[in-house]
Amino acid sequence: MLSNEDFVRQSLDLNLFFLRIMKEHSFFIEGGFTPANPDLAKQADAFKQQFEALLKEAVSLAQRCVGPDVLTSGEIVTNFTLNAEKATQFFTSIPIDTSITVAELALTKGAQTLNLQTLVQQVADLNQKAIATTQSLISFKTLVLDSVLACRLFTFNYPLLIDHIRREAILFTELLTRLQNRVAVDIATFAVEQESFWNRIMAEHAKFIRGLLDPTEEALFQTANNFGREFDMLAAEAMAAHNQINLLPLVTRESLRETVGIREFKRRGTEGILACKIKSIILPLLADHVLREANHYLRLLRIFSMVT
Repeated sequence: MLSNEDFVRQSLDLNLFFLRIMKEHSFFIEGGFTPANPDLAKQADAFKQQFEALLKEAVSLAQRCVGPDVLTSGEIVTNFTLNAEKATQFFTSIPIDTSITVAELALTKGAQTLNLQTLVQQVADLNQKAIATTQSLISFKTLVLDSVLACRLFTFNYPLLIDHIRREAILFTELLTRLQNRVAVDIATFAVEQESFWNRIMAEHAKFIRGLLDPTEEALFQTANNFGREFDMLAAEAMAAHNQINLLPLVTRESLRETVGIREFKRRGTEGILACKIKSIILPLLADHVLREANHYLRLLRIFSMVT
């Protein structure tokens, strides 16, 4: 069973990463609708605002109570995030609360000075609100996906992307629920689960990038295509490790190597998009978003590589 200290730290680390991801999912869904669906766009915007409020709460609770490895991982914010938000707000006219990013950039690490028992209850309350809000967002994403697949709705988001972000939301609720129940996970089992999940996510990121690049960006297209194939194979290898746990160390090493590569590809891509040097229809915030997810996965893989 998790101690109070571990419960608070792990909960805040998870919320700082995923609440921003969820608010950006809501933003991307909103931006993908056409003028034919203003009501759906308003619903997506309402979700964005709800997640902004939850993220503000998480940042407030996390002052001097966030894991140093998380702070330095680049999964909460990167050096590009603030400029990516400003540029994306300019391109879309959809408001983004950049004050949250400023507050996250100012987060400091250190010993928690608040009353621990009070903090435990506040974090548990935040977790419960995050679970409920994310479950509602999952239902909304499911509605949108089902409508697109039935040709009742058009969006500029790929159906795979909607399914992709739905799976990420489901993972968030599952991980938060484990924490609420104080479940201490077996590291090997957790590693197999996470590597199966994130290798598939990295493969899909590569395919989305490939599909959103301008047709003239042939070299970048080929690089993205190669990453897609590599991570498809790694996802299959991680799935095989569910039944053959002895395969896990090799899968972890290979996943770590490839994730370092795709993280650097995404970093250069985000920099190039912000500098207007890459031709694409990739919003700067989407580029930064997938970079942060690679940073998150890298932090996990480095932990797994030390214990598997």
